[in-house]
Amino acid sequence: MPPKKLADRDLNTPSQKRMPQETPSRELRLAAHSQAIQNGEEGYIDPVNKMFVMTAKYLADKGFCCDSGCRHCPFEDD
Repeated sequence: MPPKKLADRDLNTPSQKRMPQETPSRELRLAAHSQAIQNGEEGYIDPVNKMFVMTAKYLADKGFCCDSGCRHCPFEDD
């Protein structure tokens, strides 16, 4: 299987498959994600479920998709 390419969207814009518009507390989570990117952090603590979530920038800098279903995966969805 060929490696996935970065998706044609801003790193602050999640895939609709991974974070649809109707996701509970979506704006709160996106704000935490954006702040983490601005601060140069690898991730953030989700304000709702308190789990650590990696940022799209961190995942993009790794250079490949790990196929783990990351919320902010910056690579193309199948």
